[in-house]
Amino acid sequence: MIWHFIDSGSSSGEFNMELDIFLSKICTEGEAFFRLYRWDPHTISLGANQNIDEIDLEKCKTDNIGIVKRPTGGRAILHADELTYSLILPLSFGLSARDIYDKVSITLSSALAEYHPKLSSVELENIQPNFKELLNNPSGSLCFASTAESEVKYKGKKLIGSAQRRMRNVVLQHGSILCGKKHSELPTYLFDKTNTAILKKELSDKTIEIEKIINAKVDYKSLSNIIKEQFQNDWDMTLNDSTNLFISKFKVEKTRFFQE
Repeated sequence: MIWHFIDSGSSSGEFNMELDIFLSKICTEGEAFFRLYRWDPHTISLGANQNIDEIDLEKCKTDNIGIVKRPTGGRAILHADELTYSLILPLSFGLSARDIYDKVSITLSSALAEYHPKLSSVELENIQPNFKELLNNPSGSLCFASTAESEVKYKGKKLIGSAQRRMRNVVLQHGSILCGKKHSELPTYLFDKTNTAILKKELSDKTIEIEKIINAKVDYKSLSNIIKEQFQNDWDMTLNDSTNLFISKFKVEKTRFFQE
């Protein structure tokens, strides 16, 4: 198995999601991808089945907030002060989708503990919420308003949110590691302003960021290096830096690829 590592830096929401899809579709049985990235401009991503009418498009345009659809499910996320990961594994790797989800969360938890001692008490959620019921609540549009089983939390508050999808012969999983607090401004970009204050409080009550826990700014380069190293240790493999190779390939083939 050849493991490719891609650190694509900060890019638009469209670029980030299209690159995840591209890698998922070109992935062969003999390779896997692990990618770290950020978002510029800050972007709201919607779950694959979520209606864009839920978002205040004019306010997003005024505040230079991008909007994009994720290939995975779930609800809206404001990608701002965060580090995002994606993992693409062929089904032939031998792990079930559930096993992949659990193992990724354990690895990320270990990496956070390595990054700062105050993060050593992160834990995994052990209860799966009733998502159908949650969708009927005012906070149903917000992905970080609830914590799914095996997602990473700190003192009961969600710290990392992940989503997964099987695409042909591979599993794509990506997720947001909350570093700063700007994600909590998402309710101000919903079209329905009725519950803005309530939803902002709910996000504040149910989520937490690394910077709040450690009382310091996140060193994104250091955090990325630690996460990469932890994945290599936990998954017993070597990540080969393939950033330039696959970003160049994506840029060359993108137009034809997404028109097919």
